[in-house]
Amino acid sequence: MELRTVLVVGTGLIGTSAALALRKRGVRVLLADRDQGAVRLARELGAGEEWQPGEGPSEQVDLAVIAVPPAHVATELLELQRIGAARFYTDVASVKVEPLDRAAQLGCDLASYVASHPLAGREKSGPGAARADLFLGRPWALCPTEESGPEAKAAVLRLIELCGANAVEVSATDHDRAVAVVSHAPHVAASAVAARLADAADVALGLAGQGVRDVTRIAGSDPGLWLGILSGNAAPVAEVLEAVAADLAEAAGALRALAEGDGTATGEITQLLKRGVAGHDRIPGKHGGPASSYSVVQVVIGDRPGQLARLFQVCDEVGVNVEDVRLEHAPGLPLGIAELSVQPDAVPTLIDALRERGWQVP
Repeated sequence: MELRTVLVVGTGLIGTSAALALRKRGVRVLLADRDQGAVRLARELGAGEEWQPGEGPSEQVDLAVIAVPPAHVATELLELQRIGAARFYTDVASVKVEPLDRAAQLGCDLASYVASHPLAGREKSGPGAARADLFLGRPWALCPTEESGPEAKAAVLRLIELCGANAVEVSATDHDRAVAVVSHAPHVAASAVAARLADAADVALGLAGQGVRDVTRIAGSDPGLWLGILSGNAAPVAEVLEAVAADLAEAAGALRALAEGDGTATGEITQLLKRGVAGHDRIPGKHGGPASSYSVVQVVIGDRPGQLARLFQVCDEVGVNVEDVRLEHAPGLPLGIAELSVQPDAVPTLIDALRERGWQVP
């Protein structure tokens, strides 16, 4: 099915990113948001044109993408269907059971609606953080119900394709339990760790390295946005957090015993660490496939404009593909370490090329 016109309701990070992706594929995009400042910014970024709802059914679009908090999805769907805004409808909220149940209670037309959720995001929010490539290669959950019509499903599949994502069909219940494990509970855990830093001594913050930055990165997201997400998926998230809390309590108990001289307590800690490694290794790798084992080449890099470009230019010249990159800054110094993840057999070639061109490789 072709999508010629799409209405995006909600010009935050996800809605504006979807609009930008669709615009790049030649789709006409209409934008709507109760925050006029947000919709104006999205329009200025090239995400589309502002929607005039008073134009009614004569301006009916092929698909309406509802990009609002979970608690408001159903009421927005009902209003859009009331005025005949689109032929088909989807939403991109990060929980699915609550919006679907509420839509059924309100009497929404579920035949023209297929719930969905792109598994992509950033710790920043708002249209200014949007990117056309945000969904590229990312999974996008598709949650049709028995009432969902085949054309509605086809329209949402086309949306996912145009945004460069990979469709994963799953029930709403399974979706919510899954995101509780891989997204929602990890966010709360990151926030709990970050909260310890709020009253930490300055000396502790001065010693902060990449590890604590990695663990707490997502804790910088909008609390109001996340309260809505967590409230809509409260029970599954609570189950995961209770399991995590049990593991942490057991580890704390073992460490207390160890501090008191009980050397046998190391076994419990070791088991948790091993389970952590096993879980980490199950995270899908690049392009959603099995996790790959890459080698890391560390390069000292100056904190100056153009340094990363020069570094990647060397990789390009010798034909080495950088699978991933991470930067670690040296506190108080105008330099840092760039960690380039590459295929193991490319390491000698890359190191030789870097050293020949004057780069410092530890």
